[in-house]
This record gives sequence, structure tokens and C-alpha cells, in this order.
Amino acid sequence: YKRRPDGVYVFNMRKMWEKLVLAARAIAAIENPGDVFVVSSRPYGQRAILKYASATGAHAIAGRFTPGTFTNYIQKNFREPRLLVITDPRSDHQAVREASYVNIPVIALCNSDTPLRFVDIAVPTNNKSIHSIGLAWWFLAREVLRLRGTISREVPWEVMVDLYFYRDPEEVEKEEQAAKDAAQYSDQQALPPAAENWSAEMEPPTQDWGAEPAPAAAAAMAGGASPAAAAPAQAGGFDDWSAPATEDWSASAPGGDQWGGGATENWA
Repeated sequence: YKRRPDGVYVFNMRKMWEKLVLAARAIAAIENPGDVFVVSSRPYGQRAILKYASATGAHAIAGRFTPGTFTNYIQKNFREPRLLVITDPRSDHQAVREASYVNIPVIALCNSDTPLRFVDIAVPTNNKSIHSIGLAWWFLAREVLRLRGTISREVPWEVMVDLYFYRDPEEVEKEEQAAKDAAQYSDQQALPPAAENWSAEMEPPTQDWGAEPAPAAAAAMAGGASPAAAAPAQAGGFDDWSAPATEDWSASAPGGDQWGGGATENWA
């Protein structure tokens, strides 16, 4: 349409829509939808052509285009399409060249610097942007379905245009992880409160023997007695082996017998 002072080309949207309608009429004229092939080797257009193929019944080739698909009938992936629709003639040049060899019409989304050789219908659009590529394929799919009578023009198409936009795998992974964390948090919030533990309150308190001395031991220590003497009263009457002995084993035997030299009997 024109060129801005900063060098950016501006497309006329009316011309773009006219070319889209012309391309849709050419596609709708094909009796078998499977004879229409859509090709995109760039990642930005692969999701769009897959959605377009699922909506219209076309055959999608996403990713690398195998050389000889349209010309080498010996190979396994040999195909004979009646119409070819591509995202970028510069990146999909192999498919365009092979289509020219076998006289296959080519419809292409073309930018201002796109080579138009072997292109029959050029749809002017920005084929470098994610959103413009997705929007162009969404418009084309909707118009083809309307021309075929699958959907009505009076009712809006229920398919959202966001489904045709390219999505970064890292962003998708981050969104899935955020959704998983939110689900776990909601599950934790939905759990019932923990039941009270009544058995912990019924346990008898344990006595700390190292905290304070017993009253009897404290009174004995205050009266001047040793802690060893006060221990039997505290322990409940048990003998204290650390106390001094009360019996003198060095005294004479009660029977008067002398086991030493004073014995009355001479064993010798």
C-alpha cells in the first residue's frame, strides 16, 4: 500500500481480504479436501496449518519438506496434490519448485520482500509475525468452510483465533507447572482440619528428679545431716550402701572361740 518514513511497508487490508477470498474460492473448488496440501517448514506456521488441516480436511506437511515428495514416485511419501498452500515461499522453496515441475497451482502468504516466482495467488500479509500468520490461516479456514456451506455467515465461528497462534514450548511448560501448583494449593485448602489428639492429654506427667530435692532430703540437709543419710527416707526405706557401717567386724566373736592361738584344741 505504502511505505512509512522509517522504511516499514504498510499493507492494504482490503487487498489482503480480496486475495484471501480468491484463495478460499480456489480451495473450495477442489472436490476432495484431501487433495489440498498445506506446507510450513517454519515453526511459526506449523501449528496454524495443523489447525487448518483439521478444520478443512486438507493434508498438512509441518516441518521439513522431503525432496521428491511431488516428483519422485518411487519413494514412500510420494503425493499428487491438486493445490498447494504455503506459509512462506522463501523457506518453502523446495515445495514451490517441485510444484512448478508437475503443474500444481500455488497459493502463498507473501511479505513485501517475498519472491513471487511460481506463485499463482499471493496473499499480502506479514509472514514473519506469529499473530499475523495465525490470523491469516484462521481467516482462510473460516472462509473455506463458509463457501462449502459447513458454517453459516450469520453465526460467528466458535473456534478462537488463539488456537492458530504459535506457542513457545517453554511458556507452555511454565503454564502447566503454574496450573499444577495452583491445583495442589487448592487441594490443600480443601482438606478437613486435623483431628485433636486426646491421648496426649491423658498421659500422666513425668517427674523430673533433677529439678528440686525431696522435702525430707532438704530438711535433713538443713539439719546438718549428710545427703547419704537422708537418701533412705527419700528412696522409700531401701538400704544405702554408701552410708558408714554400724557393725564392727573386728570385735570378738560372741561364742568366745578363738580362731587364733588361743584355741583349746590342738589340731597338730
